[in-house]
Amino acid sequence: MTQEKIEQLLRRGAPDLQDAGGEAVAAARRVSERAAEEGFADISYAPVDSPFGTLHAASTKRGLVRVAFPEESIESVLERLARRLSPRIVEAPASLDPVKRELDEYFAGRRRAFDLALDWSLIGPFGRRVLRMTAAIPYGGHLSYAEIAAEAGSPRGARAAGNALGANPIPIVIPCHRVLRSGGALGGYGGGLDRKRYLLELEGALTPQLR
Repeated sequence: MTQEKIEQLLRRGAPDLQDAGGEAVAAARRVSERAAEEGFADISYAPVDSPFGTLHAASTKRGLVRVAFPEESIESVLERLARRLSPRIVEAPASLDPVKRELDEYFAGRRRAFDLALDWSLIGPFGRRVLRMTAAIPYGGHLSYAEIAAEAGSPRGARAAGNALGANPIPIVIPCHRVLRSGGALGGYGGGLDRKRYLLELEGALTPQLR
């Protein structure tokens, strides 16, 4: 397949494989994998297994840009990525192998820190400050919303920090589950409080007060 043909396919956006037959699916995946390998795609995505269902992860040439929980429509996730970043999106599981491996190790309790490159393109300036502070919280630790806001340069911005954490496009890897209310209550979580408890328990940070 020529470079011109691959680029024509990419301009149509991510292939819709829902109603395709087996041969069509295989052909589309081959196109996607080759596009990712040869650098024609701007965004690659793939499903990722987790203890609470299938996540979807997406990466750009800069790094991991999105982790979507199972209840998030992959069509909506891809549409937003296409609108905000690029329509040149392919499903390319091999490109996400490092992400899948590190998440598998994390969920198995064998990894305490992620070594993945991150793409911060979906995050605004204040949110970026908040989430960079959040990414620095060590495994098994936690901070309050007020503490994160202060670290991000806005001591009175606990509510704004909470909004930035709720909009975190790369949950788990950027561990917004490690941010709690002052006094230790769980607070909120974009993936739901049951998942927040699960992740804190996995890391050994779930105190009796939080149970």
